[in-house]
Amino acid sequence: MSAAVEPLIAVEGLRKSFPIQRGLFGGKAGEVHAVDGLDFAIAPGETLGLVGESGCGKSTAGRLLLRLIEPTAGRVSYRGTDIAGLDRAAMLPFRQRMQMIHQDPYASLNPRMSAGDIVGEPLVIHGIGNAAERREKVAALFARVGLRPDQQQNYAHEFSGGQRQRLGIARALALGPELIVCDEPVSALDVSIRAQILNLLMDLQDEFGFSYLFVSHDLAVVEHISHRVAVMYLGRIVELTDRATLFDAPLHPYTEALLEAVPVPKVRPGGGRKARRKPLVGDVPSPINRPRGCHFHPRCAYAHDRCRSEEPALREVTPGHQVACHLHDGGPRLPLALPG
Repeated sequence: MSAAVEPLIAVEGLRKSFPIQRGLFGGKAGEVHAVDGLDFAIAPGETLGLVGESGCGKSTAGRLLLRLIEPTAGRVSYRGTDIAGLDRAAMLPFRQRMQMIHQDPYASLNPRMSAGDIVGEPLVIHGIGNAAERREKVAALFARVGLRPDQQQNYAHEFSGGQRQRLGIARALALGPELIVCDEPVSALDVSIRAQILNLLMDLQDEFGFSYLFVSHDLAVVEHISHRVAVMYLGRIVELTDRATLFDAPLHPYTEALLEAVPVPKVRPGGGRKARRKPLVGDVPSPINRPRGCHFHPRCAYAHDRCRSEEPALREVTPGHQVACHLHDGGPRLPLALPG
């Protein structure tokens, strides 16, 4: 994001730890460090993809952004206002501007409410319009996301998976938000339906100009919808840059490993990534007992002594390209691709 563009939302030093209790009445036995110091910003009208393996803290970061859970430390600034410490009443106006689309479209819908009531509920909560105006608004939202207005009386179980996700999108649009957090919104859908939902999200962004934080583990989906991509590992962002640069010239070994894990790499003009690289081995370490230094060093083929003792800072190595890796901080550089 250009420094000249004022961010819609920015986070600084964002952290979230969950305590582990020892028995029912015991003391604190440890902490799960889900988010470990995030720094990023999202511009108006921009989609920032947040990608990484399961358990790296992506969904927790999205919930922290919306204050659905409280941060342990750090700032969340919405148009310059730090919302991390606001009480419930002061936070209410910001709720209208920030919404969420959940991963499981069925679990996020109330089975006892009709589809029309689900989509219209945010309008009722925030006291927007009278009953007739709300009915008109809900009907328009149904039509905009590809549902028939006469389906308002149906219940969630009467819709297909793709239709349920369209309901979730309509509900998120009801208050006219500026930011929508999409938490794996297509991972539970069939491949053909995924494309429809992604295209709908992109069309809506073009029409209304809001921003997305798009959380996903699917690199193909992230490449399709994102303007910039942040790669997350064990609670930290290890690489952040624009979409084209990340997929064509990644700098962090973890990003390289994720790209190489794609079953059928996309063939790119000019050759793309053809070199053979060292494979990623092992599992993500426990967020309870994190490795010292760089969190990725136990699985990194290029780790050296400094990686095991010193945490790399996320720094800009080329314009707009930030990496947290000692291989790119002015020290000795090693090739990320193996010869032959």
